Amino acid sequence: MLLSHYTENLVEAGCDEAGRGCLAGPVFAAAVILPRGFRNEVLTDSKQLTKLQRSRLRDIIESKALSWAVSRVDAPVIDQINILNASILAMHQAIAHLNTPPELLLIDGNRFKPCQGIPHLCIVRGDGKYLSIAAASVLAKTHRDDFMIRIHEEYPGYDWINNKGYPCKKHRAEILRSGITPFHRKSFRMSEQLSLHWENCPKSQIVNPKS
Repeated sequence: MLLSHYTENLVEAGCDEAGRGCLAGPVFAAAVILPRGFRNEVLTDSKQLTKLQRSRLRDIIESKALSWAVSRVDAPVIDQINILNASILAMHQAIAHLNTPPELLLIDGNRFKPCQGIPHLCIVRGDGKYLSIAAASVLAKTHRDDFMIRIHEEYPGYDWINNKGYPCKKHRAEILRSGITPFHRKSFRMSEQLSLHWENCPKSQIVNPKS
């Protein structure tokens, strides 16, 4: 089971994002504060979970968390500020909408910018080490998947219901055939991305925070 907390006394918020490597759709980020006694033997990095596991865990996290929030940054902003800055911005927005003020931020990865003067700690592969970061990983992933499923109805040819915006075969073929949509990230080098063969494509605004 993952670690429940990093410190003994501070209110910790785990933060993670989903969708950095996609060609289309927003980047989503979540911030989650779990109660001290929270335990779950299944919860881990969302990429290691099945769709059903993520769905069940999302319900648990949203009902049990002391506070949680999810935010998104859309493709036009990603094009303006780049995907790294957009990911950090989405995290900042999620943190700002927590109903419980965090005293320490646990950030998945190795890059972040200070937020509201709150101390932060970057943890590489933190979503496989700390429950709060894993919980943020699950919320960011599931909320983003829901968004991609909705816009799939508008642009079904890109198969976003399955690839969620990653450059899988069907997605790449539709870009070559029909061009890009308003949801595509124009700053990404499409010619390079279209030549990629990703074997492990996924299958599967501010969201109301829970106090």
